[in-house]
Amino acid sequence: MSMETTAWTQLYSVLNAERDRRPFVRATLRRIGAFARPHRRRITWFVLLGVATALLAVATPVLAGRVVDAIVSGGDEGTVVRLALLIAAIAVAEAALGILSRRLSARLGEGLILDLRTAVFDHVQRMPVAFFTRTRTGALVSRLNNDVIGAQRAFSNTLSGVVSNLVTLLLTLAVMLTLSWQITLLALVLLPVFVVPARRMGRRMARMQREAAALNAAMGTRMTERFSAPGATLVKLFGRPEEESAQFAERARRVADIGVRTATAQAAFITALTLVSALALALVYGLGGRLALRGTLEPGAVVALALLLTRMYAPLTALAGARVEVMSALVSFERVFEVLDLKPLIEERPDARPVPDGPVAVEFDDVRFAYPSADKVSLASLEEVAALDGRGGAEVLHGISFRAEPGRTVALVGSSGAGKSTVAQLLPRLYDADSGTVRVGGTDVRELTAASLRATVGMVTQDGHLFHDTVRANLLLARPDAAEADLWDALRRARLDGLVRSLPDGLDTVVGERGYRLSGGERQRMTIARLLLARQRVVILDEATAHLDNTSEAAVQEALTEALADRTAVVIAHRLSTVRAADQILVIEAGRVVERGTHDGLLAAGGRYAELYRGQLENRRGDAVLRAS
Repeated sequence: MSMETTAWTQLYSVLNAERDRRPFVRATLRRIGAFARPHRRRITWFVLLGVATALLAVATPVLAGRVVDAIVSGGDEGTVVRLALLIAAIAVAEAALGILSRRLSARLGEGLILDLRTAVFDHVQRMPVAFFTRTRTGALVSRLNNDVIGAQRAFSNTLSGVVSNLVTLLLTLAVMLTLSWQITLLALVLLPVFVVPARRMGRRMARMQREAAALNAAMGTRMTERFSAPGATLVKLFGRPEEESAQFAERARRVADIGVRTATAQAAFITALTLVSALALALVYGLGGRLALRGTLEPGAVVALALLLTRMYAPLTALAGARVEVMSALVSFERVFEVLDLKPLIEERPDARPVPDGPVAVEFDDVRFAYPSADKVSLASLEEVAALDGRGGAEVLHGISFRAEPGRTVALVGSSGAGKSTVAQLLPRLYDADSGTVRVGGTDVRELTAASLRATVGMVTQDGHLFHDTVRANLLLARPDAAEADLWDALRRARLDGLVRSLPDGLDTVVGERGYRLSGGERQRMTIARLLLARQRVVILDEATAHLDNTSEAAVQEALTEALADRTAVVIAHRLSTVRAADQILVIEAGRVVERGTHDGLLAAGGRYAELYRGQLENRRGDAVLRAS
């Protein structure tokens, strides 16, 4: 390794290590050991290969010195040839060990990444909805990417580096001391000149990189917000393009300025260290040559010392920052474990049983519920805030009780924020009730298997969310084994088959991010088609037509009629005209059921339902007058 390469390596390691130097606890090491245990055989071979490579690295300079001695002393050609062949064999062995070590490192590192990513992904999948409503998606994805890769470096880079560098350093020092203790001491005296600037420059450049990273993150967030379909629409309607461009350009300019300063500092640092290393070599050749001329040192020893010196600085400087590198890698492990330590609020019991076959009734029995506080479901680092919001825990449902008989429809109506959607979220166990019981098929949902509950309870929300994938993939999410005929049947029943047939690639047409290539009504009918394909016995409709125009609402209502046929249904509606035919209507206000009955009965009672209904009727009449004028 050349001195310039050594300088670059030292700068890179210190720069990365200085980014985060938080302390860690011993428990982290124990947990790392648990993840590493399945890979212990590979780790052992990896360390042994590092030791073997270090031995070969020291052998080459010694043999080169003997070649020089043989030449100077007028030795026979056979000795020189044999030494040259041995050097060549060592070079081939080093190359082979390097490839083998790299392959083993890759298998070890990628295996660890696979284990960590799978563990984090599976754990996050089990987290409650409250976790996702608080967490920034980018911060969570970073744990699965950057931090997992940082943790992997502890094994594939730091572990082997510490072992091989330590062995190389000890062997190099031992050999150099046997050749010339004076030159060895000289090399050690010059070491601080090589290491100290690296540490100081590393901290300085780390600060600049942190600033650049923050600016890049701000630009990334801005682009993500502005380039999404809703964000782009908002900017076009209310944004000022000139100001948007100016603000973005200002951040980009600051990043460019930091880039120039960083490049200049890097060049000065590398030049200085390369100069120091060249001066060190000059002193070795000068002192060594003088000793050789006096006859107190062999000429070959001078060459060997010079070569060994170049191989000594790399492990010395690497080991000087090894502790910081190890700490940096351990921080990545801690950030991964931080997510794994969040306890899922929804757990399946070991003795859970499936939902009974046949028609299914839904029952809420004195259900009370409070949304969990932030410290139970989130992390400040994932929300990218200094401290978690301390609010939460206030009860929002107060003794909700009702029963939806098999094949019947119960409608929930009331003011916005009254708790209707919260009631709906307890049924598929997006949350669990704090007290009381939610039953499906006569069994507490907490005693049912998650798979059978998902197969029984289906939900259509008001946003009609779709993935950035094909129509086919979005439908198969409900039933992966569905045949193509089943897909078309579900689309037909959702009044959407004509549209899909007209698309460029039919079922294989990509619907865009969140389904934005479709209209609001088309997205809703797509989610209804997915529901029909799943054939679930209980259906929850949460404001499924809240934001649709009259034409789209009519098409969706036709699809909903098909979806609700012969199913137990819980319907949340803002437009009361859509629930007139419900078997039972519950009026919910401030988390309590204040009225219940049929449409006609509640109107005759003249209570809150009648008040809401009359208000909506007057609003529709006013809209009709405005359209007529």
